[in-house]
Amino acid sequence: MMTPTSGVGIEEFYALAEAADVGDGDALIAVDRALIQLGLACALPSLNKDASRHAIAEALALGASPQQIQEIVSVIAGLGVHSLMLTSSLITEAAGLADADGVIVFTQQEQQIWDDRVGNDPFWHRMEDELPGFLRSMLKLSPAQFEAFFDFCAVPWQTRTVSARTKELLAMASDAMPSHRFMPGFKLHLANAIKMGASRAAIKDCLELAAGAPSHIGVA
Repeated sequence: MMTPTSGVGIEEFYALAEAADVGDGDALIAVDRALIQLGLACALPSLNKDASRHAIAEALALGASPQQIQEIVSVIAGLGVHSLMLTSSLITEAAGLADADGVIVFTQQEQQIWDDRVGNDPFWHRMEDELPGFLRSMLKLSPAQFEAFFDFCAVPWQTRTVSARTKELLAMASDAMPSHRFMPGFKLHLANAIKMGASRAAIKDCLELAAGAPSHIGVA
């Protein structure tokens, strides 16, 4: 039996939100609240059909379009990539794929892929700060997976039927769910949400929604 060696408590998420340099502002508007509830209901840690159906109906009643609802689901489907984020560096480390200094060295072709996909984009460099070695390890292990990761994650940010702030708040909330506490993602999306004008009240609303996310009872 494996014994846990580290973890993170929900109080640490609340502490980060409380310490954020942001004004109190307004709470979530009703339609955004419904969309975030939908995202949490259909996320892998919940995958709750009844709660998803209820949230979809509520979002539609509040004026959300089917395209907006689908975009929310597309954002939350990205939770699956956290498996890559957790393990890529562990695999390269265990397999000895780094050099003597622990650096992942690229071939010329891998470097070109890195330059095309990552380049100087500050978002991906912030991700590297939160998840050191993840992107480089994923590219070294599978260039095809690396490119697919970028294409898949980009979809809900290209359609733009829901505000970027709401999508960042949803991503932040999903990373604080009781059965999915993922601090690296939470920090990244919290910072992005604040940059996009999220208020302290909206952030706290998201944490409360995350804490009350529906249970995973199975799908028949």
